[in-house]
Parts: sequence; C-alpha cells; structure tokens
Amino acid sequence: MANEEWPNQTTVYEFILLGFGDLPQLELLLFLVFFVFYLVTMSGNLLILLLVLTDQHLQSPMYFFLGNLSFLESCYSSTILPRMLLSLLTGERAISVNACFFQFYLFACLGGAECYLLSVMSYDRYLAVCKPLHYTSLMNGRLCLHLAAISWISGILVSSSTTFSMTSLSFCGPNEIDHYLCDLSPIIKEISCSDTSIVEMTSFIFACAFTLPPFLLTLTSYILIIVTVLRIPSTTGRQKAFSTCSSHLTVVALFYGTLMLVYMLPRSRDLRYVKKVFSLFYTVFTPMVNPLIYSLRNKEVKKAMEKGFRKFANHAAFQKSCFLNIKTKSVVL
Repeated sequence: MANEEWPNQTTVYEFILLGFGDLPQLELLLFLVFFVFYLVTMSGNLLILLLVLTDQHLQSPMYFFLGNLSFLESCYSSTILPRMLLSLLTGERAISVNACFFQFYLFACLGGAECYLLSVMSYDRYLAVCKPLHYTSLMNGRLCLHLAAISWISGILVSSSTTFSMTSLSFCGPNEIDHYLCDLSPIIKEISCSDTSIVEMTSFIFACAFTLPPFLLTLTSYILIIVTVLRIPSTTGRQKAFSTCSSHLTVVALFYGTLMLVYMLPRSRDLRYVKKVFSLFYTVFTPMVNPLIYSLRNKEVKKAMEKGFRKFANHAAFQKSCFLNIKTKSVVL
C-alpha cells in the first residue's frame, strides 16, 4: 500500500548524491586526496594479486585468499571512488535510479563477500596456529576453492535479495541522498513513497543471515588463536605464532570496527555526517591500507616484491642494452 503522506506524487527518475557538497571550498583538495587514495589502492592490490599469481613462494592457502581479497578490494574501490571523484571534479551529483541500484548491488555484493572472505582467512589462520600438524591435509586446494566460491556466492545472494526487493518500490518523495554512494538500505524508508516494511524486514533478515555468521566465525577463530598462543611457553614461539595472523587481525579490526560503528549508531540527522566520515574507513581507507599492512608485516610478501622489482630492473636494463647495441650497429652501418 502506498504511503499516504505523499499527496502530490511525482515519479523520481534520478537521485542526488549530496556527498561532500556542503564543503565546496574543499572539493578540489578532496578530489586530489581521494584520487591519490584510488591510485594507491589499485596499484597496491593489483601488485599483490600479480605476486600471488606469479611467485612460487606465495602458492599457499593464505596467499590464495589474500589474492581473492586484493581482487575484491580493487573492485570495491572501483565501484565507489570513480563516481565520487567525478562528482567532486565536475559538481555533477545526479545519478539515475537504475545506476544507483546497480552501484548498491555491487556495493552490497562485494561487502557481503568480504565479510565471508575475512572469516575464511581467519579460519585458515586458526588451522595454521591451532592445528599445525593437520593444516596441510585440512586446508587443501579443493577446500580453498570451495571456501572462496562460498564467499563470492554469499555476497551475490545477499546483494540480489536486497536489491531486487527494493526495485519493486516506487520513488516519488525527496530524491536527495546525504551520502557519497548509493547505500540504500538505511534510508529506503525516507526516499520511497511505498510501504517499505517488507523490504526493510527482508533486508534485515538477509543482512543478519549473511553477516552475523562470518563475524561470529571470525571472532571465535581469533579467541581460539589467542588462547593457543598464550599457552606457548617461549616468548619467541608466541611472537612467531602471533605474527602469522597479526596482519589479518589488523584488517579485520579496521573493517568490522568501522562497519559496526556506522550501522549500529542510531538514525539521527545529527549523526549523518559522522556516519559519512566513518564510512570512508571501510569503503576507501581499508582497501588502501590492506596491501600496505600485508606487505609491511609479511616477510614472504616483502621478499616477493623485492624479487619482482629486481626482475623488472634487470629486464629494463637488458632491454636498454639491446636498444643501445642496435642503435650503435645502425650508426656504424
């Protein structure tokens, strides 16, 4: 049943993403900052993905999941940042309803997949630390593929269910969204003139079903890891065991901490700007720092990077010497 609070209903064909439009004097600075963030995010994540695919020393379950995470983060940033950069540069804030739904679909899909992927990575670290003798037999190639597939399929399912339920609504109210992306779930009641109770209930059920289990699995895995590490008698042994999962624990804390802060805060106009700023952490900041965390705190990744850079430098030097030899011969002739 349509909402009777909208007497003069006019169908909305586009939304206005307000973004950071209330800070016009800072738009150029924000554009430059977010543009650098996007370049660092893409180059860092694609570099790790390339290393995982090409380096023999990174052919293990942990790095297989890390490669999946890097690919996911590249897609995640590309779903959000290019549209934000265009808005900051040109001032164009309008987005069609269909384009908004598509961005929300990708955003929810990749966010849901990341929740499960982070839980899979924590389970991998649990087996490596708590069951080291059985790790190779338990975390085999087939299980790795199945766990990665479950993560991606879960993201697709939660995104499809929430997005398709929203497409049945009509939009004829205010078309302004006080955000820099189409995160429709929290504000669907404000922008739709249809009865949104069923859609809100569906979104809530699917969000709980697809985000609470991976969060609990991640939490349980790290509780068991910490208990196991504390039982190791030697200080060196404890440091070595904890170093294998400290990078992932940092990423999990950043992602879940800011995500829960944004979605668990009460709905209030006074808190909208606070939520918008904190949402930058899991949409922009976390994808950017993930490669830095894993490369700076992981010796094998650092070695693979150094090896890759040396190969590139040697190849460049070889190509240069070949070019100079060809040029010298042509001059002599």
